[in-house]
Amino acid sequence: MTELTLDAANRIVDAALRLGRETGCAPLTVAVLDPGGHLVAFQREDRSGILRPDVAIGKAWGALGMGTSSGALAERLAGNAPFLNALAAMSQGRVVPAAGGVLIRRADGGVIGAVGISGDRSDKDEACAIAGIRAAGLGCDAAQP
Repeated sequence: MTELTLDAANRIVDAALRLGRETGCAPLTVAVLDPGGHLVAFQREDRSGILRPDVAIGKAWGALGMGTSSGALAERLAGNAPFLNALAAMSQGRVVPAAGGVLIRRADGGVIGAVGISGDRSDKDEACAIAGIRAAGLGCDAAQP
């Protein structure tokens, strides 16, 4: 696959939500963005909080903007408040540096989009994002098995 299709994005969302339900996650919100940061697919489970869409999109958008998962970005920014503040200002507050935003890669390693999930603990959000990407037959920069 050379580009992210709506079908692939929907498969990512469905698989991520399925794993969330199977593992007892709190209600999740899942956003899939293309490489330009545009929304391709999105679902918000019943009872998922009103800020979750913004957080999910912000995790994916930050991963795309910085070229790394939002969890890796959070680790990189820990203790670097000046850069975090500058990043927040430059992105107009759109970047959410917490695990749950994962780059989607094609077979040659090129980035074709990102998934952002919000709703449970960030590590669980990220696990669901990775599972969704893998279920669609795509690659990612997985910090988790």
